Amino acid sequence: MMSWPEPGNRLFPPPHPASKYVPEPNDWDSLSQELTNLTNLLYWPPTGGNRDDFLASTSPKTSTYRLKGPAQASYTLGSNLEAILVARDHQGRPKTHGGDLFRAKLLGRELKAGVPGEVKDLENGTYLLSFPLLWAGWAQVQVRLIHSSEAVGVLQRIWRGKRATVDFRGYFRGRKGTQETVICNVDPQSTGAKGPTCQYRDVVSGEDWFCAQPSTLPCDALVGHSSGSYLKVTTLHDEDLLAGSVTDQPLASGISPILVTPAATGNMNDVALPSRPPCRPGHLSPKPSGFYHRDRWHSTFCSSRSFPTVDSILNCLAGRIVYMMGDSTLRQWWEYLNTLPTLKPVDLHVTYQAGPLMAVDTTRGTVLHWRAHGWPLRSLRTPVASLHSVARELHGLAGGPSTVVVLGMGAHFTTFHPSIIARRLAGIRAAVKALLDREPSTLVVIKLANTGYKSVYGSDWLTLQVNRFLRAAFVGLQVAFVDAWEMTSSLDLPDNIHPKKLIVCNEVELFLSFVCPT
Repeated sequence: MMSWPEPGNRLFPPPHPASKYVPEPNDWDSLSQELTNLTNLLYWPPTGGNRDDFLASTSPKTSTYRLKGPAQASYTLGSNLEAILVARDHQGRPKTHGGDLFRAKLLGRELKAGVPGEVKDLENGTYLLSFPLLWAGWAQVQVRLIHSSEAVGVLQRIWRGKRATVDFRGYFRGRKGTQETVICNVDPQSTGAKGPTCQYRDVVSGEDWFCAQPSTLPCDALVGHSSGSYLKVTTLHDEDLLAGSVTDQPLASGISPILVTPAATGNMNDVALPSRPPCRPGHLSPKPSGFYHRDRWHSTFCSSRSFPTVDSILNCLAGRIVYMMGDSTLRQWWEYLNTLPTLKPVDLHVTYQAGPLMAVDTTRGTVLHWRAHGWPLRSLRTPVASLHSVARELHGLAGGPSTVVVLGMGAHFTTFHPSIIARRLAGIRAAVKALLDREPSTLVVIKLANTGYKSVYGSDWLTLQVNRFLRAAFVGLQVAFVDAWEMTSSLDLPDNIHPKKLIVCNEVELFLSFVCPT
């Protein structure tokens, strides 16, 4: 279990050389109990097969899917559609093992509708696809191969075998104007330092950061931070398996469009939505957690609300202080809300990519904050003083019914060994629990990571694993989830790490449904 400093202790002890720093033998050992069962948490079906033969890898051109049962003239609203997918290699041979990452969805283009399908890996080269029929009208199955099992094997090997696949720059400045730039990272080995390293520890969160020690300046002269380089971590064969021609590619349509009709004659309902409770923290979200219909996201586990006017949004936020901490996909929420006419941004003269950003509505008593989640952060050069750990920020909040916290992390953690996100979330969970213990009326919302990147540095497969950690980290706490993964993978739109305004609007409306459930 992580321990916390006594009140009055310094948040940052002086940085010091760390040339003798030795990582813990097992990074999982000191994590909280909720995150220790990583064998189950990180399970993925074996990706087997001939890893050296590209032609033996799964091909989007030869893999096929079909209805599990006979086709029907129409299907009943509220029932399920099932299909069987057979993975094949580039020579058309059926695969005998699983491990591919397929993504399936059911689309109603004329109705601007969509829902994610469930893909069950039977671990023998076949997959069971299941789609809930949630709207009346025409619907079409779409399936894409995101990564072959062989490509997933590459991602697994690198993710678990490398400490980092990117590095960062640390900018040091002396009192007399001397400047040096060095490599920094999540551990000393990843700084490339041949000599001593500087260790920076936040004693509240337990988070460490390391920089190669400058040749002429002390460790405490670190003043700036920025992105560095993407490291070479793949072989030529790896790159073939991750190439665009075989990544995120559609399978040929194997099912004709289907017609979904209401169960009873005279039933005018065009969507299958049973009575649901108001949106409150602690709800367990089923799969799928929702679906789109006429460009609006409908939650399947709570009665998500629509906020169609500027006043409806502003009135919901009245009297509330919202603290958003995370990456640029969460910053999109702040940007969306910041377009409201009475919310005025406050220029804090900071680097926009890292924040902090602030907007206020003095008439309604609304304050919106956003700031980046701190190291590791890929950004333009920004002052180190602007990079605060999420756990430390949470420990500084009084909380209460007017306080709303939104956390969103993902894209900046896929370039590191899984122990980094696990350890970070263990500290954040402890801070969230402490906040809710002292003020249970505080609303905490977790935004899951969305689809987007398709490379070895930020693949959707890696994002899925990060989302597993995010869900596991907050088990048993009264927090709310916004499943941005499903919300960005349910429409007939190309993936984008920064989703279009339509999706951001729906994410924000679901968030507001937790802020103002009735």
